[in-house]
Amino acid sequence: MILIVAEHTAGKLAKATLEMVTAARESGREGPVTLLVLGQDVAAVAAEAAAVADQVLVADLPALATYNAEVWAAAATQIAQEGEAHTIIIGGSRSGREYAPRVAVKLDAPYLEDATRLSSNGAALQAQRYTYLARVTETVEADGTVVVTVKPGSFAPAAPAAPAAAAGEQYDVELDLPAPRVQVTGRSVEKSSRVALTEADVIVTGGRGVGSPENFTRYVEGLADSIGAGVGATRAVVDAGWRPYAEQVGQTGKTVQPKAYIALGVSGAVQHLSGMGKSKNIIAINKDAEAPIFKVADYGIVGDINEIVPALIEASRK
Repeated sequence: MILIVAEHTAGKLAKATLEMVTAARESGREGPVTLLVLGQDVAAVAAEAAAVADQVLVADLPALATYNAEVWAAAATQIAQEGEAHTIIIGGSRSGREYAPRVAVKLDAPYLEDATRLSSNGAALQAQRYTYLARVTETVEADGTVVVTVKPGSFAPAAPAAPAAAAGEQYDVELDLPAPRVQVTGRSVEKSSRVALTEADVIVTGGRGVGSPENFTRYVEGLADSIGAGVGATRAVVDAGWRPYAEQVGQTGKTVQPKAYIALGVSGAVQHLSGMGKSKNIIAINKDAEAPIFKVADYGIVGDINEIVPALIEASRK
């Protein structure tokens, strides 16, 4: 089987999990697509998972209430071995990148990291990924049992089946979990009323071309709030201290694939394009008609954002 370790928050499947389901189905490998749901009080998550997977394995235990790399790795390894999984897919989130290598070591399996595309070459699994600061796409492959992390935003989310057609069976599993050697003593979560970048259908991103932190707040946040969009930033903006790293889009930040990506004052460096180039519709506003962003934009406006964006905000409010 193809085993996917589900990511979920607040009782709902994360968009990254739906992307991993698509990756599994596009991999060309045989066997049922199986979602492993780890956590406590995850009945709602398991029910949602049943609409996108062939089967769902549920481990609803107090010991899994809080993420722990050792415990997650042990759980994924045990289920992979018992289910004779030949492909283990884990999200390329911060936590996924932490415990996925542990799973590969425990299974004595090859580890393919940050895959942006999966396919089969006979018995081998092939994975495409970025390298050389996203200037080059390389293809790597491995035989036998393989552990893969999928770069968030690289695949289209799988569409849930209609309730009447949702055929994914659920099974409760028992786990022999180790006592964690690391204890989480506290956790802080950034509070925001805006939709998270990786979950947003529409994203408004600002670059150095917006001019100042004040303009970023006025124009980028203003437009995003008026249309219910997520807020993104280029690396130059983050490095300048205007915005937090959590908003960075690009090769060293988040990879996103929204329905609409609105770039304000973004020049379009290759590192940034690697993080948003698969957006379904790209709208660029920049006063430099030669900016590289216009080469990938579906719609472009050459002009001053100080004049254009206020008009867009006003129109959206109407």
